[in-house]
Amino acid sequence: MEKKLKILDKVKDNGEKLNRMLRRNAAGQTAAPKKKVNLKEHLQKKSTRKKIRETFVSWMFLSPSLAGVLTFFVVPFLVVVFYSLVNNPIQKEFVGFSNFVRVFNNNAFRQAASNTLMFSAVAVPLAVVLSLFLAVVMESGIPFKSQFRSFFLSPMMVPIASIVLIWQVLFDYNGLINQVYLMMGGPSKIDWLKSDKAQIVVVILFLWKNLGYNMILFMAALSSVPKDLMEVARLESATERQIFWSIKMRYLSSTILFVTIMSLINSFKVFREVYLLTGDYPYQTLYMMQHFMNNTFASVDYQKLSASAIMMAIVVVILMFIMFITEDRYGRDIEG
Repeated sequence: MEKKLKILDKVKDNGEKLNRMLRRNAAGQTAAPKKKVNLKEHLQKKSTRKKIRETFVSWMFLSPSLAGVLTFFVVPFLVVVFYSLVNNPIQKEFVGFSNFVRVFNNNAFRQAASNTLMFSAVAVPLAVVLSLFLAVVMESGIPFKSQFRSFFLSPMMVPIASIVLIWQVLFDYNGLINQVYLMMGGPSKIDWLKSDKAQIVVVILFLWKNLGYNMILFMAALSSVPKDLMEVARLESATERQIFWSIKMRYLSSTILFVTIMSLINSFKVFREVYLLTGDYPYQTLYMMQHFMNNTFASVDYQKLSASAIMMAIVVVILMFIMFITEDRYGRDIEG
């Protein structure tokens, strides 16, 4: 009797185990779709975490550059704007645009701004046109092309102090230029650096110093013009002038814009050459914006200095904006 009871208990236990197993299998089958949904959500969360981690790493790599830009460009610019709107850096009372009005009414500022704009208006177009002309001549296959190219690039290898020394010797009152001028029938000697012709000296120095670099840029742009396009134009009886204006200028437009912007920036930085030639207070036609800013800085008038710097920056931005608009319209006209 006891054996029968034990056998029945075992059968009962096995039946309960079987039921539990069936229930687990049934639960596993019904939960399978749910596991798929969880897997999809898990992959999405993993992808999101990966993107966040990659973004964080990217910003970590960019942070040194951003810190440098903020420290040396953005923050100083904001400080300059702040100084231009207060009476002085100590009291820090807001005065609006009175500093700008005071700077604009200053005769020294007007003289410096007028001389700088006049110099840029003359030197920048000459730098662009002459360097483009030299690049076209060099591309035409003239003899001794390498020697000419080295000659125009040589000013980039000579220290500016040596260049200025040569210019002082050439344009001195008793210098070589005046001797040649008298031999050619000139009435009398010219004091080049202390007369109304003083800017001519600086323009020649600016061109001699920058033509080689600009010429190389134009030569690189000319070499990128498709040769097959020009061959097709010649087969269609197009003249060299038509090929230049209709094809080459299309590919040169962006380079012309770049050279113009760089020449404009360099024209505003010509103070170094003028200072080495004539000192702090040159002849009035050579008194540039940087002279005014340096002299204002020496007098510790930060608010006037800041206002003049902002006005100069606004003029440069406006000129660059006009050049970008012109280049965009010209390029669109050529493509049309």
